[in-house]
Amino acid sequence: MGSSSRPFPPRPTAPQGAVRTADRYFELKSEIHKKLIGVLNLEKVSSLPKDRVRAEIGRVVERLLEDERVPMTTSEMNKMVEEVLDEVLGLGPLEPLLKEPSISDILVNGYNKVYIERGGKLSLSPVRFKDNAHLLHIIEKIVSQVGRRVDEAQPIVDARLLDGSRVNAIISPLSLDGPALSIRRFGRHVITSDEMTANKTITSMMLRFLAAAVASKATVLISGGTGSGKTTTLNALSRFIPEDERIITIEDTAELQLQQRHVVKFETRPPNVNREGGVNQRQLLRTALRMRPDRIIVGECRGAEALDMLQAMNTGVEGSMTTIHANTPRDAFSRLEAMILMADLEIPNRVIVQQLASAIKIVLQVSRLQDGSRKITSISEVIGVEEDRVGTRDIFIFDRTGVSDSGKVQGKFRWTGYTPKIMDRIKVMGINVPPGLFDEVVEVNL
Repeated sequence: MGSSSRPFPPRPTAPQGAVRTADRYFELKSEIHKKLIGVLNLEKVSSLPKDRVRAEIGRVVERLLEDERVPMTTSEMNKMVEEVLDEVLGLGPLEPLLKEPSISDILVNGYNKVYIERGGKLSLSPVRFKDNAHLLHIIEKIVSQVGRRVDEAQPIVDARLLDGSRVNAIISPLSLDGPALSIRRFGRHVITSDEMTANKTITSMMLRFLAAAVASKATVLISGGTGSGKTTTLNALSRFIPEDERIITIEDTAELQLQQRHVVKFETRPPNVNREGGVNQRQLLRTALRMRPDRIIVGECRGAEALDMLQAMNTGVEGSMTTIHANTPRDAFSRLEAMILMADLEIPNRVIVQQLASAIKIVLQVSRLQDGSRKITSISEVIGVEEDRVGTRDIFIFDRTGVSDSGKVQGKFRWTGYTPKIMDRIKVMGINVPPGLFDEVVEVNL
């Protein structure tokens, strides 16, 4: 480089005194935690009301601090009690983040780098762990709650928290800078139709059409990228399934929150260290077909189970739903074709395309925009096979028009003018649709 180039500015670092104080605080808390385990019956404590546990731990912490001769104010003492309580009964430093409903993702890149997503934007949080061993302990605590394990022989694990949040962890030797942890948060309630329209994820007209399509047992495929809101959309659409239908859900990590009463939930199981005992989605799908389902909902289609799902949709289990990682409806069908070929049954590509076009009726494309907002950017109908591909036609689309000064994406939802053929099915089944649903173009400016 020439002499005019300037070096990158140094990365800001915390003052040495602050680092030493923080390290001393972690050491003190760890020491108290160890002593606390020695004097408390954890099995008995976990069964007591939290207020009583807090009081008991408060007394023990106060006595231990006196033994250590550490001066603390009342507020510092209360903070120490809460953090020790989180270590004993919760997930340590993650607990304050898990209590904050506005946080949608928690991304731990190392013991001292914890990022959070709030409102679609990532930021570095002040939360940190004592060291990699502390972080690994919390990961082991999470996965053990759902009967899974993580160690050098099995260094990657998928799990879930008690509230349904999805967890993925990877440790050494695959993760070079220490354990890494990702938590995808899920709300404590299924988003309602009013909330979807209020958030401008969809318009009321689009929602009324989807409600009628789901009620008429149209098979729905939800396509989108990572973090675009596919599962949230699937949860929301499941509200429109009639109460008297039997639903079976199949997931790698259980996170669907269906509101109906007649629901059977399946979850896959990874193999053990000896690569035995694993149960995949394909096996669960075959089991589900023997259990008289009215609908089967697959949390995410990602492998050879696509073939079994397709056969189920074409042999009486109409109205099933699933999600898939793809950027466009056309990409979604290309991925499904590739997944079916993974079954290695030498099925002609022409037959696969015909089966897909026959089984799936509606495709939703869900996108996460640059401002962090999530939108259903298109609702399309499958119209058959065109040039050896599954043909689709857009019914509703979201047109982007620009970005505001505040960084918000501007655009409008509109009807394309195409009246879907599925409207005939909806009317035959006696499902009421508001008159004039497709009579005019409706635009919603954001």
